[in-house]
Amino acid sequence: MDAGAEAGAGRPTPAAYLARAVALATDNVRNAGGPFGAIVVSADGQVFEGVNRVTANLDPSAHAEVTAIRNACQGLGTFDLTGATLYTSCEPCPMCLATSLWARIDRVYFAADRNDAAAAGFDDAVFYKYFEGTPADREIMPVGPVELDPVERVSPFTEWSANTARIDY
Repeated sequence: MDAGAEAGAGRPTPAAYLARAVALATDNVRNAGGPFGAIVVSADGQVFEGVNRVTANLDPSAHAEVTAIRNACQGLGTFDLTGATLYTSCEPCPMCLATSLWARIDRVYFAADRNDAAAAGFDDAVFYKYFEGTPADREIMPVGPVELDPVERVSPFTEWSANTARIDY
């Protein structure tokens, strides 16, 4: 879909939201943050912003997209952002994309891409390769199971399944 085609009556265009995300990122650099900004626009048009605070907050998960999603979820009182759109100053890294998927965001638009980020020193290629590649590409951080008693191994899921007060997600 053309990024200019989504604007509804009275709503800014996707290009305008992206320009705002880029401005947030630029301003964040001036405030000891990383060069990333993001905006979540909910299905009903509410706007939630986020900026990268990884180094400022000593939090490797404080990417702009994750921060904007957290702000939207808290502001809307839900973990389900169905119908929302994420506008981000740069192509989301695998963590941010996964967070968008878990939040059930409908679509993501970005300004700069992963190559632009790499040229500025933010090269996530090893992470993309980790997820897209073969087991040999996962040597930077091996992930694998440890054998446990079969009942113990699944006990959290057994408890979850029996919990009638659970909130499915």
